[in-house]
Formats: sequence, structure tokens, C-alpha cells
Amino acid sequence: MDIVCLDLEGVLVPEIWIAFAKASGILELKRTTRDEPDYDKLMRWRISILKEHGLGLKEIQDTIATIEPLAGAKEFLDELRSFCQVIIISDTFTQFATPLMEKLGWPTIFCNSLTVAENGEITGFKMRIENSKLATVKALQSIGYETIASGDSYNDLAMIKAGKAGFLFRSTEKIKAEHPELAAYETYEELMGAIRGAMAK
Repeated sequence: MDIVCLDLEGVLVPEIWIAFAKASGILELKRTTRDEPDYDKLMRWRISILKEHGLGLKEIQDTIATIEPLAGAKEFLDELRSFCQVIIISDTFTQFATPLMEKLGWPTIFCNSLTVAENGEITGFKMRIENSKLATVKALQSIGYETIASGDSYNDLAMIKAGKAGFLFRSTEKIKAEHPELAAYETYEELMGAIRGAMAK
């Protein structure tokens, strides 16, 4: 039995931190997992920048409220869910993801959580499990699923490579050049065709 595992940001919705960087004017926060492979290092840096500027969860959630799914994303997800099981596996946080899940029709998402002080300051984060994307697909495989995965960033590569099939979607030229063995697609129509093809094997 096949199960499709998708990244969230960059695949179904815009990058939250890039949107917040633009809204706040703190352009250095545009740095994402497309640029920094070490997620722990990236998040600790982000939290220090927020603290430096006196910004907290509310300000980020205000930006998230303005974010819409990428054009065609909900339709793609609806069609995909009509013929197979789909799980979104993301390194984002429940405090960020919930409004976006509503806009996507409440798909299943596995993500992480933030530690937030009473005054709204983000003081830390708790990863669901170490190497969460790879660990999740391996857990699914251990209970009888074959995984088909897609994502756009460095932190998606392990889950993309670990399954029955895996694809880059709207990734960077750098990542595509570093991983020529991975099929890379730019449209939902192409990705849907690749997933259907993988499921038929």
C-alpha cells in the first residue's frame, strides 16, 4: 500500500519565514532550509533575531493569517487525497500550521511545536522526533506502507530518497544540480503524473 508524504512550505504554501521577513522588514529572516541544511542551527538563529527585535508568536501569526495556499495547491491535494493516503510532513510548528491546514481542507500534518512564554515570546522549539521526515517515512514503511515523497529543500532529501519514489518540487537550482539523480518538477500536473506513475509500478 502506498502513502504520499509531502513537504508543506514551498510545495503547498509559500514559505512562512519569507512572508514574515517581508512583513517585518527583517530581510535576513528570508533564510530557509533551502539555504541552511542544519535546521536546529537555523531555528536558534531565527529565535535570536526575533528576541533582538522584540517580536513574538502573535506577529508571526498575524502574517500567517494573510498567507494563502499556492495557486492550485488545494486542488492538487484534493485530487491526490481522492485516490491515496497523504501525510504532510513538515518542520514547521502547530502554532504556525493550523490556519494553513484549514485553508487546505484539513489534511493530516505531522510537525513540531514551539515553546512560547506568557508574553508571547518564542523561547524555544520541540522537534517531534530527531530527523523527523526520515524517521516518519521509515516508521510508515515499518507498518507496511511504501512511501512516495516530494519536497523542495535540503531537509526533504532524506525522505525523498528513502522511499519507493521521490521527487523534487519547485526546488532551487543548487539543490537540483547537487542531486541530478532526483526527478524535479515545477507544476502540480507534472508532480501528479509522477506520483500516479510511481503508484502504478
